[in-house]
Amino acid sequence: MPTGPSEKLRELGIALPPPPKPVGAYRPVAVDGDHAWVSGQIPVVDGQPLHPGVVGRDVTVDQAKAGAERAALQALSALQHELGDLDRVRRIVRVGVYVASAPDFVRHADVGNGATELLVRVFGDDGRPARVSMGLASLPLGACVEVELLARIA
Repeated sequence: MPTGPSEKLRELGIALPPPPKPVGAYRPVAVDGDHAWVSGQIPVVDGQPLHPGVVGRDVTVDQAKAGAERAALQALSALQHELGDLDRVRRIVRVGVYVASAPDFVRHADVGNGATELLVRVFGDDGRPARVSMGLASLPLGACVEVELLARIA
């Protein structure tokens, strides 16, 4: 019998952080039919952005990759909170990874792997999404990375 994402998180020893609270006029998760869109998540620990700054200047690729993983965990927490059960997620369809990056930074995909590698560990091949990783001049609260996702749900 296949392991669901809740059990897989337990097997991996991963605890989801508390569900995010919006800091603006939006929903953390919008559900429409069999899809759930998770709003952009910046990595936060104890109310503060994890590794704030610009990747390629203030933040290393490894730090930003860890931030992308944390943001993906927060997205899963938002899904669990909205859906009541993370096991309702059937597939991660798309992930957007936005990197606050120096003008000459070119390793956006490496940063994005922090999010998608986590999703594959949790959902198996159903966690391997279509993805965009792109650089931006800045992100909310000085975050180094922001992650959004689209999931197909039951």
